[in-house]
Amino acid sequence: MDFSRVELSDAEQAFRDEARRFLAIHVTEDVRRRDRETGDNFDEGVHLAFGAAGYLAAEWKPASEGGFNRVRRRIWELEKRRAHVPWVTWGTTVMVARSVAKFGSPALKEEVLPKVSSGQVRLCLGYTEPEGGSDAATCKTRAARDGDGWLINGAKMFTTGAHHCQYVFLITNTDPDAPKHNSLTMFLVRLDSPGIEIQGIRTVDGDRTNIVYYNDVHVDDRYRLGDVNGGWTVLREPLNVEHGAVAAAADGLQDTSIMMHQAGAMSEALDRAAACVTRPDPTGRRLVDDQSVAYRLGRSVARMEAALSAPNIFGRVAIAQTMRDISPDLMNILGAASALPLGADGAVDDGGAEYVYRFAPLVGIYGGTLEVFRNMIGQYLLGLGKPNYSPPV
Repeated sequence: MDFSRVELSDAEQAFRDEARRFLAIHVTEDVRRRDRETGDNFDEGVHLAFGAAGYLAAEWKPASEGGFNRVRRRIWELEKRRAHVPWVTWGTTVMVARSVAKFGSPALKEEVLPKVSSGQVRLCLGYTEPEGGSDAATCKTRAARDGDGWLINGAKMFTTGAHHCQYVFLITNTDPDAPKHNSLTMFLVRLDSPGIEIQGIRTVDGDRTNIVYYNDVHVDDRYRLGDVNGGWTVLREPLNVEHGAVAAAADGLQDTSIMMHQAGAMSEALDRAAACVTRPDPTGRRLVDDQSVAYRLGRSVARMEAALSAPNIFGRVAIAQTMRDISPDLMNILGAASALPLGADGAVDDGGAEYVYRFAPLVGIYGGTLEVFRNMIGQYLLGLGKPNYSPPV
């Protein structure tokens, strides 16, 4: 693995400085405070400013069509992360927009894609169902023929960003009698359609997600993506991206795995904990002088560095598991005041460890549970075959 630094040209350094200035103007402390309070992980003013300045288009397009080159793309991603840009809705939008570009009709692409680049159109994922768990193919939301279109009935859980998006990338079942992977059809459904109801849900880490109900929602056939009952083909690529099962780039200018944005919270919490335990109290005593504290902090740092270096789907599992494992240790090291949340008076590390402790369980179920991903590693990467869930004999 090559850990060498990339030497930036004068033009690339100027781009980095310009990006930092832009982010400092638009991603203010007020934006971050509001995002913490709402849990939306999205700010429309910031998003539209990115669109107006051309940053969304530059992220979306390849370099051959005027988008960022690889170095500038990496600079921009890192600077956004350092500025704590509310980002989730752009992440889902990019995944879905690529499927629209690949499988949508010319009319649908013309309706959607230009406004994606401007920031006026955002797209979310309609996968999980209230009783469906992590298996997206176990879909009960029904789409039935209705004249020249379709009538959709059902419900989806964890449709994050639906209340700020214009369309949902929706898995439906169009042939209940067929095998599950041959019964799916994908639609891009307008979220202002009659019959759609969006209800907010707060997760334990404070984020806002949604349950969305579909009651006799009419969708024109032009909003279908791919073939009828061929939805698994449409869905497979964005699922692979969400799972982290993507090949490494030859130039190395990418995250080693997904969940690096979430891992940033863990890294910051560790830095704050290290600052706290190395700061002398009025008597000159430092917590880190206690060997057990030094050992546990060092172990946490080592585990985090190993997780951040793990590639592909391995890193996706390692980051989530490491967040679960080290956040209780950090809180134990810092003492009772570490249970106070961000912004509370007396929070010993400004709530860093407490937030990671609440955030870790969610990171372990995004896009599927850790158990699902461990089974995928065993089955597909290690060749161990399908897991056997039958009771022991």
